[in-house]
Amino acid sequence: MSKIGKKPIQIPDGVSVNVDAGEITVKGKEGSMTIKILDGVSAKLEGSELTFDVLRNSKQARSNWGTVRALVANAVKGLQEGFEKTLVLEGVGFRVMKEGDGLALALGYSHPVKYAAMPGINFEIEKNSILKIKGCDKALVGKVAAEIRAMRKVEPYKGKGFRYSDEIVRRKAGKKSVGSS
Repeated sequence: MSKIGKKPIQIPDGVSVNVDAGEITVKGKEGSMTIKILDGVSAKLEGSELTFDVLRNSKQARSNWGTVRALVANAVKGLQEGFEKTLVLEGVGFRVMKEGDGLALALGYSHPVKYAAMPGINFEIEKNSILKIKGCDKALVGKVAAEIRAMRKVEPYKGKGFRYSDEIVRRKAGKKSVGSS
C-alpha cells in the first residue's frame, strides 16, 4: 500500500480539477496544467476531494499510484500558491542582472553568461546577488534553479558561486604553511 497514494487531495477554492480518460486537468489563477494518469491508476473526483485507486496489484502500478498523486498534489499547490527557489551568489564581482525576461550573469568568466527565460518562470533579483525563481510547475522551477546553479557551483575554499539559500557549504582549509626548522 502506498502511504502517499491513499491520501485524498483537497481541492481549494479557486482551483478546478477535471478528470478525463487518461489525464487530469488542473486550472487555477496561475494557469492550467495537465497530468497524464499513469498505467494501473484510476482517479475519482467527489465534490472537492480527489482520490486515487490502484487497478492491479503489481509493483509498477503501486509505484505509479503514489507518483500520480504527488504530481497532481504539486500541480494543485503550484496553481494556488506557486513554487519558489532562492539562489545566493557569492564572490567579488559576481552579480545577476535582468535582461528582458532572461538573465545576464557575471560569474568571473571573460564574458557575461546569458540565460533565456522559460515560459511559466519568473525571476526576481535582490541586491544583485539573490535570485528568486518562481513558477507554478515544481519540476520546472527546480530544473531552472539547477541549470543556473550548475553555471558556477559553490566551491569549498572561498565559498564563491551559486548556492541554494538553505544549503550549507562545508568549507575546507587551504594550504597551510609549514614552519621551517
